Amino acid sequence: MKDSHYDVIGVGVGPFNLGLAALLEERTDKKAVFFDKSEVFQWHPGMLLEQSDLQVPFLADLVTLANPTSRYSFLNYLHVHNRMYQFYFFKRFDVPRLEYNDYCNWVVSELGNLQFGHLVTDVVYDEGNKIYQVEVQAVQSKETFTCTAEHIVIGTGSAPLIPSPIDEKLNDDIIHTSRYKHYEQDFKEARSITVVGSGQSAAEVFYDLLQTQVDNHYQLTWFTRSAGFFQLESGKLGQEVFSPDYVDYFQKLPYDKRKDALPMLGGLRNGVEAETLHAIYDLLYHRSINREDLAVTIQAMTAVNDVVKVEPRLYKLKCEQWQQEEEFTHESEKVIFATGYKPYMPKWLLNMQDDFKWESEKEFVVTRDYRLAFHNERTNHIFILTNLEHSHGASATNLALSVRRNQTIINSIVGDEIYPLQSNTVFQQFDRKEPRS
Repeated sequence: MKDSHYDVIGVGVGPFNLGLAALLEERTDKKAVFFDKSEVFQWHPGMLLEQSDLQVPFLADLVTLANPTSRYSFLNYLHVHNRMYQFYFFKRFDVPRLEYNDYCNWVVSELGNLQFGHLVTDVVYDEGNKIYQVEVQAVQSKETFTCTAEHIVIGTGSAPLIPSPIDEKLNDDIIHTSRYKHYEQDFKEARSITVVGSGQSAAEVFYDLLQTQVDNHYQLTWFTRSAGFFQLESGKLGQEVFSPDYVDYFQKLPYDKRKDALPMLGGLRNGVEAETLHAIYDLLYHRSINREDLAVTIQAMTAVNDVVKVEPRLYKLKCEQWQQEEEFTHESEKVIFATGYKPYMPKWLLNMQDDFKWESEKEFVVTRDYRLAFHNERTNHIFILTNLEHSHGASATNLALSVRRNQTIINSIVGDEIYPLQSNTVFQQFDRKEPRS
């Protein structure tokens, strides 16, 4: 790889860049390599809970919505692994997260353009030669080398979001849900556990703990600052905001209109799947028969503002029921924060920030085809797969639309419609125009 030149260098190998790598390999002659600092492919390993499912249909795999005949499709994965009939009798449109992770690892094993255990440490644009100089470090040997690229695709994903000042107090007793599986057994040996958050991850962890609570004898608490434990909006017309048509509409809006629209779409992105809420309630109901104390506390409208250690393995949570404006403390041996994620931006990208156009202090201008916009336009692009909510809407992290995004990026790189982009994909219309005939 040393001193090699590529048409495309991808930074990070999650599902987004993995799908891009597969689609590039299958229909283009572009020379590409994708680097990831992890030694192996990892997709939320701390949340691969048994019986937890993807929140999107299996058609939202890495490639199908761009090329249903692709050898890298989920259906072909089932075929290769002799699981087609089992999935047929499974009679589900969604798939277990564990199986999605296994599917992604199978695609990884089939591709030759991925380099794990390699960290991109710097990217510098060579204006004279019209290329990017990319510095890469082998994680184990610490050896560094440089290669060059026509285009860069940033798929560095997200990092756990923990509210301040708690973010500085994480340890083996206070964790983010992204690490839950690594600590699960140790946590279940505690006398008290508190889950903080209101989304799908919080509900899945709470349910997992609830199932083993009786045998392990711990007090279980679930706090959220949200107004309630609400169900994810799953209405079919409502879900059409996760469509190319809505992205086209949203991206053309002025910045202030886009920002105003995001909170109104919250119910389509945030919340808990109905099946998970039903499972939690049903288990609580069955246990409540002839039992006065379930050793369970579930409370909304409650912010956890700080965590203070009072004894070894015992912490005091400083809380506020914000509607009543009443502060209180809650003691717990273990605390799990399900407080979401924030985009991860490499330091070398931030070093270029004066070259970019910005829409706000923290949000750069992103074109419809996912390019960072430069003050001085260039033919060598940096495509971005994260921190897109402000520019492309609530669908920024949707797996199905990540395929459309990869189609768009490949077409832009190649300069031809290698993967045709379909329009009029939904029944409703978003902008004001004459009704469809």
